[in-house]
Amino acid sequence: MPSFLGMDLRGHLDLLLLATLHRTGPAHGYALITALRDRSAGAFDLPEGTVYPALHRLERDGAVTSSWDGGSARRRRIYALTPAGEAALVAKRAQWREFSKGVQAVVGRLAAGAAAGPATGGAAG
Repeated sequence: MPSFLGMDLRGHLDLLLLATLHRTGPAHGYALITALRDRSAGAFDLPEGTVYPALHRLERDGAVTSSWDGGSARRRRIYALTPAGEAALVAKRAQWREFSKGVQAVVGRLAAGAAAGPATGGAAG
């Protein structure tokens, strides 16, 4: 699967992180990066420099909380969804469904139109 690292993930990164946290439960940042990469078959192999600032922003916005895990040899910050984060996930999933339906409607029409050739009936120039 191709990597979407070069694509603009603004607006979608929060959904990806919230959904991954929902699926994994509380986890440290690197575990979230790994889970996101594994779940997407490598399509979202995101660098720490993309993920950690997004997690910090989600924490500032109240969607996630974090705490230090002292149980391992290395201190790690563990992130968890808050009730506000769960609500944001529900809302972002609904927004994504509507967005993807719109994209599919356009892309599906383009693909069908491209296979059939150019549209006729319009004014020739």
